[in-house]
Amino acid sequence: MKVAVTFWEGRISPLFETTRMLLVAKIERREVTEFHLEPFGCESEFSRVSRLDQLGIHVLICGGISRFFANLIEARNIRMIPFSAGRVEEVFDAFIRGTLFSNRFRMPGCGPRRDQGPGGAE
Repeated sequence: MKVAVTFWEGRISPLFETTRMLLVAKIERREVTEFHLEPFGCESEFSRVSRLDQLGIHVLICGGISRFFANLIEARNIRMIPFSAGRVEEVFDAFIRGTLFSNRFRMPGCGPRRDQGPGGAE
């Protein structure tokens, strides 16, 4: 599976709409087998979401995101884990272990997670 994390200075970018970089990782058998930084300076809302689809992203982990973008992403059958925060390496590790839904990785002021299930990494 391919997982993308909005990336800014080693942390999850606080707002999907303004992020200019993704860290894309391929995860197999609960291990990151490859990863790379992917420029994400798209021209429009639709091209931004289309780029996720072109990259073959299955899961998007991001900070804040508008309902508009969330709807567009969900329409592409990309699983979202929004309002996440923290260092990217720790977030990937938590996703793989199924502990990303801990409040430790929740943006301040966003309340408890609704999806308390495991990360679902392969």
